[in-house]
Amino acid sequence: MNERYDVVVAGAGPAGAQCARDLAIRGYDVVVLETEAEDEFPRQSNKSTAGTFPSMMASFGIPDDVVMQYTDKVVLESPTEHYVQSQPGAVLEFADFKRFLVEDGREEGVEYRFDARATAPIVENGEPVGVTYNGDEEVYAEVVVDATGPAAPIAKKLGVSELERDNHAIGIEYELEGIEIDRPGFADLHDAMMLRLDHNLAPGGYSWIFHTGEDTAKVGICYIQNGSHSTYARDDFTVDDYLSHWLDTDPRFRNAERIEGKQHRGSAHIQPPGQMHTDRFLAIGDTVPSIDPLWGEGIHTCMQSGRMAAAATDSCLKHGNVEPTAENLEVYDSLWHKKVAPNVRKRQLMTRLLYLADNDRYDEFMADLERLDEETLARANNGSPLAIRKLLSANDIPMLARFARQQFGVDLPDLPLVDKLRQ
Repeated sequence: MNERYDVVVAGAGPAGAQCARDLAIRGYDVVVLETEAEDEFPRQSNKSTAGTFPSMMASFGIPDDVVMQYTDKVVLESPTEHYVQSQPGAVLEFADFKRFLVEDGREEGVEYRFDARATAPIVENGEPVGVTYNGDEEVYAEVVVDATGPAAPIAKKLGVSELERDNHAIGIEYELEGIEIDRPGFADLHDAMMLRLDHNLAPGGYSWIFHTGEDTAKVGICYIQNGSHSTYARDDFTVDDYLSHWLDTDPRFRNAERIEGKQHRGSAHIQPPGQMHTDRFLAIGDTVPSIDPLWGEGIHTCMQSGRMAAAATDSCLKHGNVEPTAENLEVYDSLWHKKVAPNVRKRQLMTRLLYLADNDRYDEFMADLERLDEETLARANNGSPLAIRKLLSANDIPMLARFARQQFGVDLPDLPLVDKLRQ
């Protein structure tokens, strides 16, 4: 095996594998270090709900044979109401998807080393020049990329990672069969991805049912361990307890059974990104983090972060006299904020406000969605203050007051939004 490459990537998830694919296509020598054994990959890291949209599939050349079910609508549920919007999507078999990225990357020339746990950067003259793995093995490169997710062993040692415990989200998912997909009194979930806002099931978060064909679906919950979770959570309930409670009380699951071997656990951080690079180093994917804060979609954003990191790396390495210094890699930050997560800070605030609302407000929210046109909803989803204001009313002032104190340390009358609401 070679010990010197153009780029070494730690982590073979969607972000790392895509970054490696793009760099290999450009002709660079790339090696990927992956903790798991190849014959089991990705048993330990098969953690994504894997709901995504056609834009991701087309942008990254993802084949149909890793898709469990194509969907044609998104459903939002509250405790007693629901809202349906037409929106094509796809639910992937995440393990097959990850294996495809590896094999396709290999065809382009990427070298993969499995059973290779990255542990630390190799630093010379204050700059990372490689990675140690499995304790004492070493590999050197012009650029180092950390795509290991929240563990972030390289980013943390370089002082780049800024993940905060208060923003840690945890989730659990089962794959079930025997579900009543079109239960009277609920939305028809055939060919649908459904997200439910209900603090009784996922305090400070959401739950989901993603149809995967016939009477099967991915079913799970996720919540952020922050103030909203503390407000609504039961002291004696774990994330497993909440999912069990949902399965026991929702009539759609009355005859459902878990599919053996199809349980997934995962975690991510829901927060704005901090520092993402330094000299000869880039952090991508959930190391940053890159997951969409509002609806939890992470595949597309992670793949995009890998692509933007590859573009930034190429901008340096294609010129023999341009060193991949922090200054020259700054383009990665610009591309990330433009292509990966536009308006990320506004969407983070929207997320915190959304999970602050109570269950009665979630029921009202479904009616709000019904009365607004799709263009306004799209603009609100992208963080437009004017569009968001159309989803609020004077009845929301108490909630906004709590939000203002928590997030900004100010009293509500100081916020222009309140004056507009009162008018």
